Formats: sequence, C-alpha cells, structure tokens
Amino acid sequence: MAFFSSHDGTRLWYDTLGGGPAVVALPGGPGLDAGYLGDLGGLDAHHTLVLLHPRATGRSGTPTDRTGCSFADQARDVEALRRHLGLDALDLLGHSAGSLTAQRYAAEHPDRVGRLVLVTPVGRAAREPDEVELAALRAARADEPWYPDAAAAEAELRLGVGDPAELTRRITPFFWGRWTERTRRAAFAPALAPAPPWLRGAFYASTGAARPVGVPVLAVAGGRDGLIGTTPARLVAACHPRARLVVMAEAGHRPWVEEPEEFRSIVAGFLTEPS
Repeated sequence: MAFFSSHDGTRLWYDTLGGGPAVVALPGGPGLDAGYLGDLGGLDAHHTLVLLHPRATGRSGTPTDRTGCSFADQARDVEALRRHLGLDALDLLGHSAGSLTAQRYAAEHPDRVGRLVLVTPVGRAAREPDEVELAALRAARADEPWYPDAAAAEAELRLGVGDPAELTRRITPFFWGRWTERTRRAAFAPALAPAPPWLRGAFYASTGAARPVGVPVLAVAGGRDGLIGTTPARLVAACHPRARLVVMAEAGHRPWVEEPEEFRSIVAGFLTEPS
C-alpha cells in the first residue's frame, strides 16, 4: 500500500494483496473506489493483486487539469505504476469501465503486457451495450419481489424525473445475478469513497477507435448482467485476435462476488497456462 507519482505529478495510491506473480487490477465505475474489488474471489491466493486507485478516485489525488482523467490518459498511469513497481511486464485486469483503460494500455504497450483479463467489460473503446439484450435480461427478473420497484425506477430514469442517485440505487438489483443479503452488502458498501460528479464525463471523453491487441485476452461476461449485458464482452472477444470469451451464466456484473470459486478457477487458469 503506497503512493507513487504519475507522469504529470499526480499522486496515486495502490493497495497490494496476496503473493506471487503481480496482477495489476483497474476498477470500474468510472470512479469506484478500488476497495470494492476485494481479493477478486480469492485470486490473491496465488497472485499479488495490485489494486490501482485511479486519479480522482479512492485515496488517489485529483489532477489540476480534469481532462487528464480520460481513460486514454489513465493508461499513462498504468505505465507509471509499472515503472514504479520495477516490472518488465505485467498481467493486467480491468473491470467494467476499467477495461477501457486496460485495452488502451495494452494497445500502446503490447511488449509490457503478458496477459489481459477483461471482466464484464463495457466495450472496446466506449460503452457498447445492446439495449434490446438489456431489456430482455431485466424483464426476465419480473417474478422477483424487488422487480416492481426497480422497473418503476428504471422508467423514471428514462423520463429524467427524480433523483438519479436514488433511482440508480433502486435499479441496482438488475446488476446482480442474485439479489441477496450478500450482494446487497457488496453493492452498498458504505466505507468506499464516492466519485466526484464530473468524473464520468471526463473519463469517457477519450477519442479513437478500438485497437486490437496481440496479447492473450480473456473476456468474462455475466450471463445475468443487467447493467451492461454480454454484448460488450462478445465485441471485445471478437476484436482481439488472441481473445477468448467466457460467459458465467448465473453471474451479474461482479462475478467474483457471486461465483468466487468459478471466477477464480477461470481467471487463475488463464493467467498460468503456457503462452
């Protein structure tokens, strides 16, 4: 657990867990405190997890120039972290929006990436959900007790009425494969630092088309992910020539929380298989 200075002098924080070969993990959101990644389903048993707190997030500093928070610019933070850690190359894991930073870094530094893991990615170079798929995934939950309130909140969000933060809280069950006490605790962990309201726009201000990368890539989708669906992961897997797609049928947007053993087996197997 330590600070380091990135390319523009912004002080960034990272946590370390476990032992073994390093895996640098980038959280999603954008703007989620990296603490929500936890130990990634026990992946720290055989790997050292380096959880980067992106700029303006968690314990990291905020740059003077907010335009430096785009995901393309944040790829430069990954390179600064690699240099700080003294690694010739690293395995890189990106969750959700963090997958955009991870893919950009791998495209710009292919010789510095061993393997790339993209967990419920939002897309290749932007958000790419299929709204028809998302509607079907959410409608399939209609027999669950929380559904009427979540569906009403979703309708209000589409109309632009009400408090967006509260409405998003009410539709959160859609994002999980199972809405249980365990997933409620994970979804609403009070200790995690909130993101500044401007960060989302700054993060997605990056420009440029998807860029295939030649390193081995694993794209993991949640079969019941009502936040982003499986389409973005399928697009990601089709984009990169050495990619494979795994759909965890019963999981939502954070599969390591709901199916930790399966997630750990899939990801650890990928990271340790011969090149």
